[in-house]
Amino acid sequence: MTPLAAARAPMAVKPIGRPAWLLAPGVMWLFVFMIIPVAFTVVVSFWSSGYFGTKPDFTFKNYLKLFQSPLYSGQLIKTLRISLEVTVLSLVLSYPIAYLLSRARGAIKLVMLVLLFLPFWASYVVRAFVWLPILGRHGVLNSLLMGMGLIDTPIDGLLYNEGAVLVGLVYVYTLFMTLPIYLSIERIDKGLIEAAADLGARPFSIFWRVLLPLSWPGVVSGCIMVFLLTMSAYVTPQLLGGPKGILYGNVIASQFLGNNDWAFGAALAVALVVITVLLFMLVGRKMKIEQVFTGGG
Repeated sequence: MTPLAAARAPMAVKPIGRPAWLLAPGVMWLFVFMIIPVAFTVVVSFWSSGYFGTKPDFTFKNYLKLFQSPLYSGQLIKTLRISLEVTVLSLVLSYPIAYLLSRARGAIKLVMLVLLFLPFWASYVVRAFVWLPILGRHGVLNSLLMGMGLIDTPIDGLLYNEGAVLVGLVYVYTLFMTLPIYLSIERIDKGLIEAAADLGARPFSIFWRVLLPLSWPGVVSGCIMVFLLTMSAYVTPQLLGGPKGILYGNVIASQFLGNNDWAFGAALAVALVVITVLLFMLVGRKMKIEQVFTGGG
């Protein structure tokens, strides 16, 4: 190659690598505040607790107690069921909100966003506590029903049960479902929806065959966040659930705070983490299999 040709030839640009040390703060943060606490919890779950505290004593009795006692295993199953119900209800309520938000424009869209985020500017405890004066015996709902003449005496069953916990959890976790769905719908090309309508597709067909598949990543993200948050919920069941509405997180907390049985509480926490991870592995595997058979991957 002549010097002139070499000068005219395009120069190879070397990719700029990112120094590994830039990852050090994030990795250190995860290691100190996530990996070490989880590992310590796993270790403590094999210890034994008594009147004189927790001592290192390798044993499986904590896990045997968990799965042999119908109280704790039943509470775990109940928490899984309620988490699924909260996720489904949040999805049914959040998807229309996310769609309307994506279709709005200008000042209307701004107002809708403010109304969506406004309750979440308050504390989580305040948002859960506000349902007490709404669902209580002398609360807003009972007063409204009595004022309309629909009931003669206040209804006591509106509070301190599973129903109140469901309402509270769906309310406090709505944003975590609505936001990812809204972002997914916002990225969809509106021309695809218009083309489907021009070809004669009915609204339900457009939703089922165009809108839902394209917004599926947001739906999955929202369901995962709501399910995980519900599985570990503590404040809302504690305030609204009463004895009948407590969840697995309340049982774990009672072992540390009330019973002083740290080893068994750690075993309960580890079991919750393991079961949740296994569930998401199964769901992820099923979704990949469906993508293969439907031609999506």
